[in-house]
Amino acid sequence: MTQPLLSTEPADAEFAPIDELDISHLILEDDVPVDNFQSAQQQRLLVDALCSNDILPLPFIAEANVGLFYKLRGEPIVPDMLLSLGVQRAEDLSQRRHRAYFVWEFGKVPEVCIEVVSNQEGDELGPSLKSQRKGKTVGKKDIYAQIGVPYYVVFDPLRQLQGEADMNGALLRVWHIVSGRYQELTPEPGIATVGPSILLETLGVGLTLWQGPYEEKIPRLWLRWCDSQGQVLPTGAEGKVLERQRADAEAQRANVEAQRAETGRQRAERLAARLKQLGIDPDDV
Repeated sequence: MTQPLLSTEPADAEFAPIDELDISHLILEDDVPVDNFQSAQQQRLLVDALCSNDILPLPFIAEANVGLFYKLRGEPIVPDMLLSLGVQRAEDLSQRRHRAYFVWEFGKVPEVCIEVVSNQEGDELGPSLKSQRKGKTVGKKDIYAQIGVPYYVVFDPLRQLQGEADMNGALLRVWHIVSGRYQELTPEPGIATVGPSILLETLGVGLTLWQGPYEEKIPRLWLRWCDSQGQVLPTGAEGKVLERQRADAEAQRANVEAQRAETGRQRAERLAARLKQLGIDPDDV
């Protein structure tokens, strides 16, 4: 059974300040490589786009593959990506209590937790057979709901969880917590194509599927942040390309204007010369 939060207050209640706790028994970094190439890229993409745009108010933490500790005993949950508003990393990261996301240190849970499905054993929507054999009875979705994470997102790019009780043909599903329970935001039966977007209304940003290259020339399917109009938020590299394109376009427009002005000047000079040949003062015309 999942251990409750430190406080007996509801999950969405404000966490009261507490004295420093003994967390010496908790494993913060295990150095175990568990992600595939695409999952690792996807995590970078989600963090990069938020940190490269001014769409969210500062401060905020957008991180990938960092432990989310919500209880003192037992393992943390490790979302592929989390977003937490109104908080920032401590200056001294040498202290253990500053090196992961401890709910009692930040005083709140993240607003968004995203899971990228890479196999059938990640417990994204419920305990897998492997986890059940270990005695687990709840999946990540249940835990996120229990601790009160407002938005939970599951992206299944490799179609690993496509049973009726799981993604059921969808590649993207998004839930919003209401009265302690998740209600799905994505329309039935979820999002399976590029184009549609889901707005996380309280945050002013959304999520959408996008096909294209990221960090290499091979186009792939990615989960991307977007604005309220569904426009994809560019990464830092994409933003620089857009800036260069805008600068080039502006330079080209200025060049066209300069050429137009020069053409007008030359036409005026030829007309003045012709008038003089006819004995007419151009200034009198």
